[in-house]
Amino acid sequence: MKTSNALVLILVLLYISASTEWPTHTVCKEDNLEIYYKSCDPHQDFAFSIDRCSDISTHTFNIRAAILLRHSIKELYVKLNLIINGKTVLTYSETLCEPGLSKLIFCGKKKGEHLYYEGPVTLGIKEIPQGDYTVSAELTNEDHVTVACAHITVKNYLDYY
Repeated sequence: MKTSNALVLILVLLYISASTEWPTHTVCKEDNLEIYYKSCDPHQDFAFSIDRCSDISTHTFNIRAAILLRHSIKELYVKLNLIINGKTVLTYSETLCEPGLSKLIFCGKKKGEHLYYEGPVTLGIKEIPQGDYTVSAELTNEDHVTVACAHITVKNYLDYY
């Protein structure tokens, strides 16, 4: 019996090690709005949710996000790409954490710490673009190591007027 349990455990661990990508998670799925995400970091997935998808149209909504840090954050940089039909049409990057400049509450967190945020987020845009597209987001630290990475698929048919 112990041998069969050990064999099953070994097979599960081998399967997990052989997997090259994480599952796609559903954030929203309503009549006019669908949002999905998938971690693009082969070593780590993370949790993300929105309290009510209908609040997105108000531009301020509550989220929950959690990750276990595999790398410390002294400096943190974000790079966003807007991808439509497989082509990058817009790239945006910004420094989020650096000595003397901390835009986020988790700047300075250490490897192994659990990062959790629950609260409001305000979009810096008037409305979410309509249509189907992907936003690729990557957070890297001062050593250019990926802290978190996600591909976010948006299918938006909300009528803002």
